[in-house]
Amino acid sequence: MSNISLRLAQELNAKEQQVIAAVGLLDEGATVPFIARYRKEVTGGLDDTQLRLLEQRLSYLRELEERRTFILATIKEQGKLSEALERDIHSAQSKTELEDLYLPYKPKRRTKGQIAIEAGLEPLADLLFHDADKDPEAEANAFVDISKGIEDIKAALEGAKFILMERFAEDAKLLATFRHYIQKNGQIESNVIAGQEKSGVKFQDYFEHSEPLAKVPSHRALAMLRGRNEGFLQLNINPEPSSEDAAAYCAQMIADHYRLAISGKAASAWLLTVVQWAWKVKLALHLENEFLGNMRERAETDAIDVFAKNLKDLLMAAPAGAKVTMGIDPGLRTGCKIAVVDATGKLLTTNTIFPHVPQNLWDKSLRTLEQLCRQYKVELIAIGNGTASRETDKLAAELVKAVADLKMNKIMVSEAGASVYSASEFAANEFPDLDVSLRGAVSIARRLQDPLAELVKIEPKSIGVGQYQHDVSQSQLGQTLTTVVEDCVNSVGVDVNTASVPLLTRVSGLNKTLATNIVRYRDENGRFASRSELKKVERLGPKAFEQAAGFLRIIDGKDPLDASAVHPEAYPVVKRICETKQLQVSSLIGNKDILNKLVANDFTDEKFGLPTVTDIISELDKPGRDPRPEFKTAEFKAGVETISDLKVGMVLEGVVSNVANFGAFVDVGVHQDGLVHISALTNKFISDPREVVKAGDIVKVKVLEVDVARKRISFTMRLEDEVQSAPASKPAVEKKAAPRAANKPKPVSANAAMGNAFAEAFAKLKK
Repeated sequence: MSNISLRLAQELNAKEQQVIAAVGLLDEGATVPFIARYRKEVTGGLDDTQLRLLEQRLSYLRELEERRTFILATIKEQGKLSEALERDIHSAQSKTELEDLYLPYKPKRRTKGQIAIEAGLEPLADLLFHDADKDPEAEANAFVDISKGIEDIKAALEGAKFILMERFAEDAKLLATFRHYIQKNGQIESNVIAGQEKSGVKFQDYFEHSEPLAKVPSHRALAMLRGRNEGFLQLNINPEPSSEDAAAYCAQMIADHYRLAISGKAASAWLLTVVQWAWKVKLALHLENEFLGNMRERAETDAIDVFAKNLKDLLMAAPAGAKVTMGIDPGLRTGCKIAVVDATGKLLTTNTIFPHVPQNLWDKSLRTLEQLCRQYKVELIAIGNGTASRETDKLAAELVKAVADLKMNKIMVSEAGASVYSASEFAANEFPDLDVSLRGAVSIARRLQDPLAELVKIEPKSIGVGQYQHDVSQSQLGQTLTTVVEDCVNSVGVDVNTASVPLLTRVSGLNKTLATNIVRYRDENGRFASRSELKKVERLGPKAFEQAAGFLRIIDGKDPLDASAVHPEAYPVVKRICETKQLQVSSLIGNKDILNKLVANDFTDEKFGLPTVTDIISELDKPGRDPRPEFKTAEFKAGVETISDLKVGMVLEGVVSNVANFGAFVDVGVHQDGLVHISALTNKFISDPREVVKAGDIVKVKVLEVDVARKRISFTMRLEDEVQSAPASKPAVEKKAAPRAANKPKPVSANAAMGNAFAEAFAKLKK
């Protein structure tokens, strides 16, 4: 453990004692949100990002140590563990390096090399390997033995060749040399499979493509890998692109590694054949598969990171608040589904109207909506952004005018994942007698009130803000997104008297069983009056209470501290402050004059240090404050309802729906998101679009290009740029924009922004 803690400390740029303390808490069952918020003294202030990385790396390093122990024991049992090998195994820093060292000793099926060794050909292989002056055929003649299966000189030399080939392929140092060289110089090459040009046209950017392996971005890597998996592309790694014959170059690298004399000696031709075959048959395939696998892993990690960041932005979007809300799930033939929920999200009523084609019951629909709004005193209208959303938005605009005295607002809401919720087990349990389509309207209304509380009911992967999310490791994706949801939920806090089971399940220390028990207790006994009452919930023991209590809020309860993020274990600190200032807790909370004058060090003790007391004072200033931003909405331009309504040069307001490594997608209300390429986000050079935008941001964009046939839209956020229409042409792989002076705008060509086939896939994510 000491080696692991020291290495983690170096990776986190922290002290070893901090790591040891954090690992101890994790092993005791503490969650990352709890440790980050309430155990700062113990860990020396490690934040949630450091703790998540620590948790992830701890698992990897422990697996590495277990594997190291197993390998050492296995080789020792074979009687082949030398001091040098043991030293190398102990110093191995990765699973790959460890497996390379184990490869020669790893039990495997009988290979041609092993069969040759059993036939007694290893001395011949060693002789020719160490002395190139020897005549291969003359030396091999002595090893011909029909009883051992060596019928002639050719068979003897063939066996010796396989022995050396396998020896080269299992040389950890040689493998490391090639890895380093290929990582630095190698290129990924992609070519179309003959006859697949038409059927694989969506991958045409990669029909004849190459780029440095070390620099290929995740979206291009995943696009090429998808093309290969679908049978349209052939991928290979070129280890030496500057050489006309990469195979010969790599064979020479093998010879140089072993200092083989392969020119002017009797065994030169034979040794040359050995190193060529070793590269072509053994090393090339092994390393190519490994590097393609590594490329996939890196690309998946980047893609999952993109998804995680977008998901966090979406979950932490500003809530409209506790207001009576009408949710409208737009539709044409099947009508618009209506659901009205109260300020707490409780369903009040549902309905279905048919204002659009083919029924065209516009006036009747308007009267129905007006009646519902007046009956339930609706304050907000949430309109799903799917089919017929802009037509329904017009209807809502007329409704707002018709009931102007109610002072309602209408907002377009992303309905991504609403259908998943509608068909979920939770929705069926919550609304067993409600039609699936009407459940979607309920979800749309609630996600306007509180996006976080509603979206936690949906599997994160179904929300659709990812990059090639179906091409990545689903287990790794699921695990990462789960931690994002947990961090968001615990950052905001949960009202225990209104929270759903899915929301409570994400709270530190709770699981589905405990969350269900909390809701059942609440249903049977009424509102929780205090945090301490949670201890009466079935199976919610001291450990779960410790982990969860600080993140659960009791609004208008017996103790005002229960509505704050102050943990119950720290209530004595607040009591000391109140006694010192001769105030009641209710008078201390929000009292800036008193709180600003407090000296945190005056209230520390053996259990609660400066970080915790400082946090307590800050929390008392704004108890239970919501870290999410202020609620704002975008105003879609009237008359711009479909992609055909867009004109080059038009300036529109929209919402960032998704952010990828190559740019951001913006919804301007035409049922098709448009792409703002990274080079068109700002006047300065940036390497990550998130330096400028994030999902949910309201932005202004200018239309660069509209391709109605392919349903592609290109925008720029550099509104001062002159727009230069570009004729349709073969898409080009996007390139980094060169830095340029902000006062020298230049025309923008949309081709670079619109180029890759992956843009179309991303534009479909919301569907």
